[in-house]
Formats: sequence, structure tokens, C-alpha cells
Amino acid sequence: MKLSQFDFELPKELLAKYPAEHRDESRLMVLNRKEQTIEHKTFKDLINYFEEGDVMMLNNTKVFPARMYGNKEKTGARIEVFLLRELNAENRLWDVLVDPARKIRIGNKLFFGDDDSLVAEVIDNTTSRGRTLRFLYDGSYEAFREKLLELGETPLPKAINREVEASDEERYQTIYAKHEGAVAAPAAGLHFSKHLLKRLEIKGVDFAEMTLHIGLGTFSAVEVEDLSKHKMDSEQIVIPEATADKINKAKKEKRRICAVGTTVMRTVESSVSSKQELNAFEGWTNKFIFPPFEFSIANAMITNFHEPKSTLMMQGAAFAGYDFLMEAYKQAIKEGYKFSTYGDAMLII
Repeated sequence: MKLSQFDFELPKELLAKYPAEHRDESRLMVLNRKEQTIEHKTFKDLINYFEEGDVMMLNNTKVFPARMYGNKEKTGARIEVFLLRELNAENRLWDVLVDPARKIRIGNKLFFGDDDSLVAEVIDNTTSRGRTLRFLYDGSYEAFREKLLELGETPLPKAINREVEASDEERYQTIYAKHEGAVAAPAAGLHFSKHLLKRLEIKGVDFAEMTLHIGLGTFSAVEVEDLSKHKMDSEQIVIPEATADKINKAKKEKRRICAVGTTVMRTVESSVSSKQELNAFEGWTNKFIFPPFEFSIANAMITNFHEPKSTLMMQGAAFAGYDFLMEAYKQAIKEGYKFSTYGDAMLII
């Protein structure tokens, strides 16, 4: 398929700047692939589409406060530093993005905090905006990590286009987040409240947790018209043995198995056996899913409404069917559904 097939006019006011007041009260569009029907619901109505023994697959990654602001030595210029991943704990080396990048060269030092209590030296260029930083800090590794948490802020996507507020620290995190390592939240999971999870549990719905530490590659613009030539960045994934067993049992019993978000779908599709079963796995994936694609594990999916030409939208189209998804997006715009990370959700069954 071609990139241009995923372009559409998204009115600016439909890009959500804030989440719904209550997590489970965002809107939910339900797409039935077999019947080709579209229903308009509220997220907590999700419970009506699942039965005892069905499984919801969750990404339990936790977002860390990856965006920091430092000052360049001598000039004092304010530089945004976005922490991508730790390269070496002992030497405190990090892979980062800097903005504005043209001002940052190898050998430059950056000072963080009102008291300059953290300093970083640029030791390599990785991409046009990418740099390798060595942090200089007097103190234990634990104290250094604490300092990063103290100085960092919630890494809201640029598209949200507003200052970070105190409430974002909690709302830009799923309530089941456990393992720190993501620089973006798994958006489909943000709609689950403690109350809704409890109600699903009482109904007998099972939860299978796995981890994909979301990097910024998920949001990288696709710059090739031929989608087969697009390369995704690698992201770290963990599928525990118990999770794989639970999902394979549900598959044998022909239960509904729901991927909560595109990251879950990419995780499970990265570790499928020749018998079309899920294997436990720990490693990296750069799986890119776009139509046409044969899905092996999930037969239902929850996802948000995504921006034009995004890899997230392409994956939704692969699961729902391209024409059906485009029709759903057309309806979503007409009905005023909110798009992007803090926006509304769709359930595809």
C-alpha cells in the first residue's frame, strides 16, 4: 500500500489536548468486521463485548519523565534534551535527542537544574538530532536516577502542543504501568479505570501482561510512498511464559483475545510459532504492520483514533480492513471524536 492512501484532513480542534475527565468515559466507536457495522458508545460499555474466559492483552510499560531542559555552557542557551535510552549504566551514557540540534556539538557541556547539580557532556553525534551524552554526577547510580526523575518532565507528544501540567504525571500513564522504560504512553490503555478493570475481572475476563518499551520511533513520520520500504526503530519487548500460556489456552478455547493497543499487537506478532501460537520472548522488535497482514493471535483490538499517515493508523487499517477503517475515520470526524494520545477509542471486533 501507499503512504498517500492514509492521508486525510483532520480538523485541528479534533486533536485532543486533554484526556476525558474520567478515564473510562471517553467515547468508544465499535467496529464489527463481520457485520460491517459501526456503533457509538462510551468506553466503559466495553464490558458488554467480553465474556468469562476472554483475554485482554496489556502493555505494562511505564513512561519515565524523559524530557529535560538544560543550558549550554558559556552561551547559556536553553536546550531541550529528550532521553531515549540508557546505553551504559556504569558510565552514565544515554542516547538522546536535542533541540535545537544545530547548536550542540561534540565536546559541549550542558548544565541541568537551578543549581547546575547535573552536567552532561556530548560525546557523539548519532543522527541529525541524536547525540550520545555522558552524565557527570557526584553520587551513587540510584541517586543519579533520582536526579533524572526530579529534573525530567512528562514527555507529552509534541502534537498536544501545550505546557505539561501536574495532572499529566498521572494521566499520561496507564493504571497498570509497572516497568519503567517508555518515552510515550500506550494510548489505548489510558482509558482503563480501576473500576472498569475490577468489573471486567468480576465478569471473568482475564488479563495477560507483556511489555513493549515505546520509543519515539512509533511516532516517526513515514517518508516513503511505498510502505514496504519503511523501517521501524527497534523497541525492547518482554513476553513472560505465563502470559504466553494464558493466551495460547484462550486461543485453543476460541475465546475473544483483545490487543489493548498497537504496541501489544506488534509485541505478540513479533513472537509467533510455526503453529500460530505465542512464544515467550525477551528481546527487540521492529515489526511494522500495515495492510494486508495476517494476524495470528488477537481477534479483537482497542486503539485510539490516530493522525494521518501514522504507522498507528496503518496498523488499525490492517486489522479492521482499509475501507472499513477509512469509513470509521470519516464518521469519527463528522461526529467530533477526539484524535491522538488523549483522544477517544475504537474497539474492533
